[in-house]
Amino acid sequence: MRPCGLCVLGATGSIGRSTLDVVARHPRRHRVLALTANRDVDGLYELCRRHRPRYAVLADPASARRLEERLGQEGLPIEVLAGVEGLLRVAALPEVDAVMAAIVGAAGLPPALAAVRAGKRVLLANKEALVMAGALFMREVRAHGALLLPIDSEHNAIFQCLPADFSPGRRPAGVRRILLTASGGPFRDTPPEQLERVTPEQACAHPNWDMGRKISVDSATMMNKGLEVIEACWLFDLPAEQVQVVVHPQSVIHSMVDYVDGSVLAQLGNPDMRTPIAHALAWPERIDSGVEPLDLFAVGRLDFRAPDPDRFPCLALAYRAWREGGTAPAILNAANEVAVQAFLDGRLGFTAIAAVIEACLDGLDPRPVEDLDGLLEADAEARRLAEARIAEMAQRSVS
Repeated sequence: MRPCGLCVLGATGSIGRSTLDVVARHPRRHRVLALTANRDVDGLYELCRRHRPRYAVLADPASARRLEERLGQEGLPIEVLAGVEGLLRVAALPEVDAVMAAIVGAAGLPPALAAVRAGKRVLLANKEALVMAGALFMREVRAHGALLLPIDSEHNAIFQCLPADFSPGRRPAGVRRILLTASGGPFRDTPPEQLERVTPEQACAHPNWDMGRKISVDSATMMNKGLEVIEACWLFDLPAEQVQVVVHPQSVIHSMVDYVDGSVLAQLGNPDMRTPIAHALAWPERIDSGVEPLDLFAVGRLDFRAPDPDRFPCLALAYRAWREGGTAPAILNAANEVAVQAFLDGRLGFTAIAAVIEACLDGLDPRPVEDLDGLLEADAEARRLAEARIAEMAQRSVS
């Protein structure tokens, strides 16, 4: 069997590293052909030494030059590319069979779309591709015969609970609703009045998952779950009313599917992203992921509760963006990215993240989604407005 040629977009992040951990366990099944990162020269250099890809890409051209110099000194015959053009090229290489789309944020949309248009097996870990451009993205999946496999633990769990002949973008038969589980993050029991004083370190201290800083903050606000609701609507062709969020603190049940006959199917496992990654890499087969077996006796109990709207206003904003449609989800996503970064930089309070997002949804009218350029324009407008609102808030706080 010829090894599957793999491109990992966002190789130095937590998803990328987990992917490479699974791949290293099955050297005969996969061949790493391309690795990409943003600016992490040291991280990508070490991954290149270990996995020996044909191509390495850094989004930042200056970082790419430094990487090329270091790889040359090491005598490694790896072609170094730079910028968006480099990302688009490796995502569509003829010798690449599968693309792990794990670049965080709106920057991950163009290369993920390039992989789809090249008809690849696309392992989608980038929420924003569907949040920003769901209609366009799914249209391209159908047009080019790409195989789309979800990597988010929740959507992968749903995929595993659906009939074997299900393919993303097509409504599954007999499904009454989808139950998206959420850990509730580090503040699921924190009184809402105390959230204003939350620090970035506290927000990034997720109780169950080891994730990057941006997605950790999204978990703390539950915006990540709001984005996942929108993603689920596109992947499983369901209205938002049939996608219900359930807070499940143990993070053992990763999501459930409620069927019209009264059956509820759930996918369980330890909170480790290598499980959905291994599932998508090998689908429809199963391979060892390196994840420890689930010990139900150690878990002991499974708890469920409804999300608190006062503690998690971002969740309602995501449902609102889905209902408004058009470019509203792109506006939501862009405003959230700007607000979260401002919070991490110490320029914005934790509870003000939702206020910035709401101001952008109020201040920008959604437009129909026609092409990628229109989406990126809406994204840029939302970012400008979000920065302006953050500056206004900062001015008010010092006056």
